Amino acid sequence: MNSTTAAPKRSAPQRIARYMRREAPYLVMILPAFLFFFLFVLLPLIEGIPISFTEWDGFSDVRPFVGFQNYAKLFHDKFVYNAVGNTLEFTIYEVVLCNVLGLLIAVWLKKACAHNNLFRTLIFMPHVISLLLSSYMVRYIFNEFYNVTGVVNILAVPKTVIIGLALIAIWRDTGYCMVIYLAAIQGVDESLYEVARIEGAGRITQFFKITVPMIMPAITANVTLLTAWGLKLYDYPMAATGGGGPGRASESVNIYIYNNIFPYFKAGYGQALAIVWVIVIFIITQCIQGYLRRKEVEL
Repeated sequence: MNSTTAAPKRSAPQRIARYMRREAPYLVMILPAFLFFFLFVLLPLIEGIPISFTEWDGFSDVRPFVGFQNYAKLFHDKFVYNAVGNTLEFTIYEVVLCNVLGLLIAVWLKKACAHNNLFRTLIFMPHVISLLLSSYMVRYIFNEFYNVTGVVNILAVPKTVIIGLALIAIWRDTGYCMVIYLAAIQGVDESLYEVARIEGAGRITQFFKITVPMIMPAITANVTLLTAWGLKLYDYPMAATGGGGPGRASESVNIYIYNNIFPYFKAGYGQALAIVWVIVIFIITQCIQGYLRRKEVEL
């Protein structure tokens, strides 16, 4: 009669040690990114929490405690609402237009050939240019265009400055969206399109009934990421409009935070706004991601 012996059950420390040995190479690879995030994002945020309850000017040794006064002031500050409105307007332009254009271009260039490869490279190239350099380049172009033609520089007009900043972001980030969508589209089974054509479906029907549902994970990633980028708006107005001009027409939340901490010497108030805005960004991006992920399941 044969008998079997059960493998000895490993203790928790043994399982942890085995897991660490198996995952060690991957942990080492993400360690630099984690350290960067901890030192330059998480640690300043944690240290800023107690500062947000003070009236500190950012330099003196005295930090008068004011409780929740800074947080209460946020809801009565008209400049906060102005900055939030500017940031949301920019974000809507960027998220919608970058994703729509990126997806349409990806569909157009999905077939691999010499011409398409060239167009893909040219469209993606602006994304490798830094945010500041992109802003300086476009500002220079608008200024020179005004000097030559006399057409008003849209970055110098309060009613159009956000549109001008959005154009910079769209020019720079559409290529990024295109690459993500292109990879997703190329992963769609061609037999689905063949069956649709046999059944008489046109290109538009194929796009909305096959392409869009099959690339929903890519849409989720792009929309969520660009929303976070838009809500963190800082570089474009800082470089292209001199920090929120004309007037306060392009002042974003992050620029208003910066102005409070440094030029206005209201570090406590600036930290309070920064903490609230981080929470707002987290909530908005999580809601968008959760909604789109449910759409993935439904589709």
